[in-house]
Amino acid sequence: MKHNISITLILLLIFLGAHLIGLSIVNKYLPKKTDTGEIIQKDLPLNIERPQVEEKTSFISIFIIIIISTLIALLLMRFNAMKLWKLWFFISITLTITIALNAFINEKIALIIAFVVGLIKTLKPNVIINNLAELFIYGGLAAIFIPILNLFSITILLILISIYDFYAVFKSKHMIELAKFQTASKIFAGVNIPYKNTSLKTSIKNPKYTTAILGGGDIGFTLFFSGVVLKQYNFEAAVITSLITTLFLLGLFLYSKKGKFYPAMPILSLGCFVGFFIAKLILF
Repeated sequence: MKHNISITLILLLIFLGAHLIGLSIVNKYLPKKTDTGEIIQKDLPLNIERPQVEEKTSFISIFIIIIISTLIALLLMRFNAMKLWKLWFFISITLTITIALNAFINEKIALIIAFVVGLIKTLKPNVIINNLAELFIYGGLAAIFIPILNLFSITILLILISIYDFYAVFKSKHMIELAKFQTASKIFAGVNIPYKNTSLKTSIKNPKYTTAILGGGDIGFTLFFSGVVLKQYNFEAAVITSLITTLFLLGLFLYSKKGKFYPAMPILSLGCFVGFFIAKLILF
């Protein structure tokens, strides 16, 4: 096991919590039919517009966005452009949390809270605030993209991301370098929990303190899949899908070893597909 039991449980709870909160956020933004047959949909705050693409081909645009974002992050890392990295991070956090909170509260109040959280995460990182924010960030992202996805497009997207994740970790290894860069900068796009290593022996390879991380993409893209299940089926099917995916994440943690990096998306994507299959068997 890569981390001790308590840290592993915290990672799993944050993952599942982000899914459940995210599904609640997405549900608020999905189109609803009134008693008169009219279709209404809650607008995104700050006049944010969703990409105008077809559902069946939307995976192409989203995957291109992922590649471009990765290239930008690699350039910022290459030139150690910490100020630009912090600015990009701050804007992203503020926008996504605003969208997430606006599902439940007034837009202006949501923006103020998101602005403060963004400042804390960027300028004075705090373990508790950082990881609590992770519970809402991906719901905000999902509210943007799930309305333009269907089951076919999200399935293809997960397959593409899984292949890319495998290549980026085991072949090019640039995803490992990005993770190390973010951890060192204390501005990590994902769950980040530093804890004391209880091993009796410490060394460069086995330091006194270590950090448990879970990439934001691992949470976000699997939430996209569960969100599409919610959109096309119902909340119960989406929850079952998320629960099974969480079990697959547990399996990855149990299998993984200290000091090694693993591409989580191939395992988590499989968890999404199995979870959806089980949900259909139970509910339909």
